[in-house]
Amino acid sequence: MGEELVSIVMPAYNCADYIEETLQSVLMQTYENWEVVVVDDQSTDDTKKIVKAFATKDKRIRLLELEKNSGVAIARNRGIVAARGNYIAFLDSDDLWRKDKLKKQVSFMKERQYAFTFTSYDLIDEEGNALHKGVMVPKKIDYNTLLYHTPIFTSTVMFDKRQLEHIRMPLLANGEDVATWLKMLKKVPYAYGIQECLVSYRKRKQSLSKGIVTKLIRRWKIYRDSEQLPLGKASMLYVKYLFCVVRKRKRVE
Repeated sequence: MGEELVSIVMPAYNCADYIEETLQSVLMQTYENWEVVVVDDQSTDDTKKIVKAFATKDKRIRLLELEKNSGVAIARNRGIVAARGNYIAFLDSDDLWRKDKLKKQVSFMKERQYAFTFTSYDLIDEEGNALHKGVMVPKKIDYNTLLYHTPIFTSTVMFDKRQLEHIRMPLLANGEDVATWLKMLKKVPYAYGIQECLVSYRKRKQSLSKGIVTKLIRRWKIYRDSEQLPLGKASMLYVKYLFCVVRKRKRVE
């Protein structure tokens, strides 16, 4: 039996500085049965031009264009709907994959019949230089733990849409990824982690205080708006989440 098709959903917006390197990291995969669905969110730079050049050379790469700037959740949902594969992976337009990422993750899932997996990752700077900092993920995580501890990074995620049908990202201004993982974990008991760095996350320049404030606001909205948790439970989880954020920052700063 041959390799199953993996659909890679990539939202793109004004990422001309990075998307070529990102697509090259997909082209170098040792697992060859994949497609990339790039969904452009009305970029004003050369993003579309770059993707079209790749698509001309490799029919596995497709470019879809949103009619208006709509945000990353709508872009990813458009890609999910257009995906032809049974496995769906996410890759942001500035991150990079190790060449054996797909092969190892698909094997990990097929051998154990897992529906939802993610991997460990390391950090690179804006120029793509290694920062020599890795984030090792747990072997598994459930819904209740994910409410306050978020080890799942979007560009590491793969899920089996035969087991997780009709998955769509909630239309939140921020935090749509975590809200999606929570919804998945209402359908399956665990997401399973690969404890090997198979993805490189491009760390953009951003102040520590601004990053924490954004995370806290986003998490509160997930608790109250998306998950509709009672005020008392949301408040308790909020405090636990704050400690997790500070601890993680100290590891990767």
